[in-house]
Amino acid sequence: MDSQPIRLLPRRLAVGAAALSLLAASLFSQVASAEVNTTGLAVTDSEVTVGILHSATGTMAISETGSIQAERLAIEQINASGGVLGRQIKVIQEDGASDWPTFAEKARKLLVGDKVATVFGCWTSASRKAVLPVFEKENGLLYYPTFYEGLEQSKNVIYTGQEATQQILAGLDWVAKEKGAKTFYLLGSDYIWPRTSMKIARKHIENVLGGKVVGEEYYPLGNTQFGSLINKIKLRKPDVVFAAVVGGSNVAFYKQMKAAGVTADKQTLLTLSVTEDELLGIGGENMAGFYASMKYFQSLDNPNNSAFVEAFKAKYGKDAVIGDVTQAAYLGPWLWKAAVEKAGSFDIDKVVAASPGIELDTAPEGYVKVHDNHHLWSKTRIGEVQKDGQFKVVFESDLIEPNPFPEGYQ
Repeated sequence: MDSQPIRLLPRRLAVGAAALSLLAASLFSQVASAEVNTTGLAVTDSEVTVGILHSATGTMAISETGSIQAERLAIEQINASGGVLGRQIKVIQEDGASDWPTFAEKARKLLVGDKVATVFGCWTSASRKAVLPVFEKENGLLYYPTFYEGLEQSKNVIYTGQEATQQILAGLDWVAKEKGAKTFYLLGSDYIWPRTSMKIARKHIENVLGGKVVGEEYYPLGNTQFGSLINKIKLRKPDVVFAAVVGGSNVAFYKQMKAAGVTADKQTLLTLSVTEDELLGIGGENMAGFYASMKYFQSLDNPNNSAFVEAFKAKYGKDAVIGDVTQAAYLGPWLWKAAVEKAGSFDIDKVVAASPGIELDTAPEGYVKVHDNHHLWSKTRIGEVQKDGQFKVVFESDLIEPNPFPEGYQ
């Protein structure tokens, strides 16, 4: 392994963590800021400042709140274990407010005004595309946690969610094999991720699976009227509804589906965008029996995840839930810490150079490794929605190498 082992800290280890913090501080006290920060970032001998940039308000808050919580939990745990190069992490949090120009403005403020050492943030591809020119111009570093369409690679971004080949293609292969699916109805919210994802899905359905797309629809973010769409689905009777509706629109869509009698006993549905976070608002009873293609579900049964879920609920309440992007967001601070300590520096270019090859064998999802293309090796899992708002894992792939530019899908 290239990185230091990551350990989740149960509450019973709080005293030991404090002692470890003092030990780490003494070990690194002789490493002056001038040696580990030659580019003027917000780093002192005792503290390093980072940014968190997500939508705390607006239609995307239902999805992004979990990312904020996970990033703050990881940072709290890292600080309890001694920080990064002996320095405690200070957080400046900004609200992108579900508005892409606001994301760009806040990114510039964090990088230029606050001189943060890194940023953990964004959810939608629209917000990521809005901030990307800022990060590249100012040479900042963004840890981006959301599953996305791929077709991107930047020196200034580490993508901790899955790209299309790890979610879309594997999910379609599963539903075609397990359900004998031949006809598909594609739908999503109207912005870059759903549209690009469905373009990739259509090519796979038609050119690889030999299937047929019988409908394709997109709706504005925040849309709550899906009656005409549901009527079309009932009329065309696709084998699979393949959905990428995001944010608050999910609540209206799935409640209206159930009210119209479109339930799992009559219709197979596979979503790319509903996690436990969204289910909290939708209600498991309104989606029971439908499927989601993700790399992580809260119900995963492994020691890493048990410790993570316990710590998350201890901090945010017993009723808190953890979705795919929330877990991927949690990885960001740990991967950054590992890269900084491998590089022996907070300088962006050195941290970026140190990132490929870093492994976390204590990730809640099990194991991840940073590829040269800045994406993570991960598994694809298919979960079946349960009435209690959790997922039952019905399929798990082998570890999939990330391939953000798959041949024949661009």
